[in-house]
Amino acid sequence: MRSKGIESYNALVAHRREQLGAWFGKHVPDDGPFVWEIGCGHGHFLTAYASAHPAELCIGIDIAPERVARAERKKTRARLGNLHFILADADDFLAALPRGRRVSAIFILFPDPWPKRRHHKNRLMKPEFLAAAAAACEKGAPLYFRTDYEPYFAEAKLVVGADPSWRLLPAAPLPLEEPTVFQRRAPRHFTLVAARR
Repeated sequence: MRSKGIESYNALVAHRREQLGAWFGKHVPDDGPFVWEIGCGHGHFLTAYASAHPAELCIGIDIAPERVARAERKKTRARLGNLHFILADADDFLAALPRGRRVSAIFILFPDPWPKRRHHKNRLMKPEFLAAAAAACEKGAPLYFRTDYEPYFAEAKLVVGADPSWRLLPAAPLPLEEPTVFQRRAPRHFTLVAARR
């Protein structure tokens, strides 16, 4: 019975990744880099970024359908042809990314900190993710990570600092400061900046 459940799950993952691969074929040029936001929320930040950088292709992903729908409405109102939002998680997105498509910058703004110890395995900033993300990035591509949960920030800094594919940079503001819904609620936040070696 358990093997059937695993088979069913694997088939679902394969289907999701196949759909993402087809989406890439329609929306992302073979040789063009793109800016990637993981956990785009309601699309506040990436819509503002895409508007300020019309020559850059921007893709935001989220695992919550209602967030992606709200982000899409913002994109439509702003009439931005260089911006896409899609329902996907980071692992599926990276696994489906066709060869030749390169990430020019990554933004991870206020991800779920999974504060309980038993849930830490769900955190995005792990060695496996950093290795896969580095493989998809252009050399020198920046990674911006921001959280209001200091223990997660400290852990992320250790993990990124130990990864041979990334170089920690001095703390700096984002290239565009457009507060997200979560940032507006946070009394303070912490920002990590790294670059692909």
